[in-house]
Amino acid sequence: MARLITAPTRFTHEDWTRSNLTKYANADVERQQAERLISESDRLKDETAKRTEKTQADVNKKLEQRLNDIRFWKKELDDKLKDLSEEIDNLLAFKLRVDKALQATEEPLHIARMCLANREKRVGIDLVHDDVQKELLKEVETIEGVQALLKRTLEQATEQIRLNRKAKFQLEKDLKDKFGAQNIDEYCENLKNNSQQIHFNDGVAVIEPNSVSPEQWQDFSNDNINYAERERMNSVDLRSSIDGLLQQTSNDMRKQVGDTNEAFAHRIWECKDAKGKLEDNLNKVISQIKEQEENIATLEIAIQAKEAPMQVAQTRLETRQHRPNVELCRDAVQYRLLEEVGEISDSVAQLQARLRDANSSLKGLVRNQLELEEEIAVKANTLFIDEVECMGMRKSIDIQSF
Repeated sequence: MARLITAPTRFTHEDWTRSNLTKYANADVERQQAERLISESDRLKDETAKRTEKTQADVNKKLEQRLNDIRFWKKELDDKLKDLSEEIDNLLAFKLRVDKALQATEEPLHIARMCLANREKRVGIDLVHDDVQKELLKEVETIEGVQALLKRTLEQATEQIRLNRKAKFQLEKDLKDKFGAQNIDEYCENLKNNSQQIHFNDGVAVIEPNSVSPEQWQDFSNDNINYAERERMNSVDLRSSIDGLLQQTSNDMRKQVGDTNEAFAHRIWECKDAKGKLEDNLNKVISQIKEQEENIATLEIAIQAKEAPMQVAQTRLETRQHRPNVELCRDAVQYRLLEEVGEISDSVAQLQARLRDANSSLKGLVRNQLELEEEIAVKANTLFIDEVECMGMRKSIDIQSF
């Protein structure tokens, strides 16, 4: 049992002293190292704290600068959007003016075509290609030209409105993105070290592959603004063109309608003048017919009046042929009776010839009367068409300026 229990090692006093010195030295080294580490740690903490504070301050400053940039471009976009929206409204109003002007051409064109159609109902010599016809055809051509021009302008306005709205959409989308970015950066700017919303997010300290450079970001908004301004100026130019076009087209149509109405007025005066002269001639012809009929009647009476003297003369000659023997003498009575029969025969022949001439003249006068009456009816028909039908419709033509 005594062999099983080992006695503890016995050290000398020198060993004990050396061991204590070693422990002192080791502790001193560790302490010195710890002191250096603590000193370096304090310096590093101060350094990192200052660096972190400086970096965070720099980030805050850059956030502020970024927000200022966003606000600047947001204001630029907002101002341009306001200008473009006003221009869209203005162009829509001009488009409405063009549309109304186009609709307003329908009635004058319909009336001009109706006048041409009505004038085809003229008859005889009055179916003439006169100045009225020329002006009406020119009026139709003018109005159709105006319609084509207005339709083309309407298409241009519609297309420009589409382009303006496209530019407006791009501005609104850019503004929406700017507003979202502003909200995000303002939220980030307001985050502090003691904010409750802060938390760790692993893997966020990276550059997004779909991100853009500040120059690209600025160029994007600048391009949108330049595009919107370019379309706005195109729209302004188009409105100026539309304004001049509407004025010019209304002036052209108004002038042509005036020219046509003037041609109608002159033609109506010509027709009335011709109709009046025809009626004067008709009255004269009718009066002449009456005189000729009276002349024929007196001629017939005069011819009839020659029958009794002829009968007397012929009876005397026939009776004197029965004188006896030598009494059958060619005396002065016989010769005068023969002259009387000849004279009466000549007179009757002259009266009958004059009667034939009078009847022929009467037929000519009657034929001329019918022709005059027919021509007066033609002129009356023409006057009704031009003065009543055409000019009656044309009174409603009112060329307005839109």
